[in-house]
Amino acid sequence: MRKDVLTNVLLAVIAIALVAIAARPYVSPPPVAADSSPAHALYIEPGVQNLRYPDGTGQVYGKVVVDLRTGKIWGFPTGTVDPYPSYPLDSKPAVSRPFALGRYAFEDTDK
Repeated sequence: MRKDVLTNVLLAVIAIALVAIAARPYVSPPPVAADSSPAHALYIEPGVQNLRYPDGTGQVYGKVVVDLRTGKIWGFPTGTVDPYPSYPLDSKPAVSRPFALGRYAFEDTDK
């Protein structure tokens, strides 16, 4: 008779503990925070533009990219009117290295 009471008490303690564990997320849910800052805040202009080198040595087709954090404007040469760098004579994937085109003074908009 003594063992049955002890077993029932232990089972009741286990049941209460399980209910407490299951009810915890509903009573006090954990806080959730969204990540609002992207890794690279860039705006990529649609289409391909005719980019002029800042030193005036030439022109090339490419993509215009604006860094929204700093206002710097970059030109990524593609070499053709394709929206990605392509060199048909080379079998390796092409890599486009940017060159500076200018800068937007975003800080002046707060004046």
